[in-house]
Amino acid sequence: MTTPWTEDHMPDQTGRVAIVTGSNSGIGWEAARVLATKGATVIMACRSTANANTAADQIKALKPPGKVVVMKLDLGDLESVHAFATAFRQDYHRLDLLINNAGVAKPPYRKTAQGFEQQFGINHLGHFALTGLMLDRLDATPGARIVTVSSLSHRSGVIRFDDLNWERNYHPARAYAQSKLANLLFTYELQRRLLVAGQSTLAVAAHPGWSATNALRHSNMMRRLNPIFAQTPKMGVLPTLYAATAPDVRGGDYIGPTILELRGYPKKVVSSASSHDEAVARRLWTVSEELTQVKYGLH
Repeated sequence: MTTPWTEDHMPDQTGRVAIVTGSNSGIGWEAARVLATKGATVIMACRSTANANTAADQIKALKPPGKVVVMKLDLGDLESVHAFATAFRQDYHRLDLLINNAGVAKPPYRKTAQGFEQQFGINHLGHFALTGLMLDRLDATPGARIVTVSSLSHRSGVIRFDDLNWERNYHPARAYAQSKLANLLFTYELQRRLLVAGQSTLAVAAHPGWSATNALRHSNMMRRLNPIFAQTPKMGVLPTLYAATAPDVRGGDYIGPTILELRGYPKKVVSSASSHDEAVARRLWTVSEELTQVKYGLH
């Protein structure tokens, strides 16, 4: 029997630089903790620097060999994304891991600073812009990876090109599913473009199964069922960490939990047929570049 993969199996990360978005709690905090424990310099990229500093202090109290650095990043404001990228580039010339983890799930209808529906704007467009602005640092770093965190909810997702911002008939769960499907379409299209461009950076995806995190705070039903079905963030982070560091990961892989993809140790899993629709992925890519005004230069 193969030994289940845990954080103890993660290779040494000394000398590596990682950005983890939304790392002040839940899956993101666990990712930052483990990476710092393995020796990485971890940029905790968070909207609230006050919350992030408290979270960083909790990691520092563990006396990890790596460093944790708090930087402000509001994925709901593209100006903040650009400001973060500028600040990062001033201090760092390499980027080994970009973990696109932050997200919102099923909130009441709200818009981002640029007028996008919040879930599509933060979960997809914010990370699309951030990744594009970090691409040269990633390309300059041997063995770099981009890990984007999706969800089982992607299976019910549909990209509503005629109403991406849900101006009509907003449905929180369907809008969330659209954003999580977008995460996978983006990952697979990015990997195809990286390959054609001859870049060695890998684009991979992961999902945490059913994990008890703050992302579920807007769903009363999910919170009530958490004690029965949900796993801890410490377990839920394992697919993300596997995708980020396991040596057998390949570009375009998708990693999730073992048991019905709800809980358990990480393994390679298969996403929906919709997530592999290359025509939809190309169209979404073009729309995303237009909406964010971030051009990748990958054709």
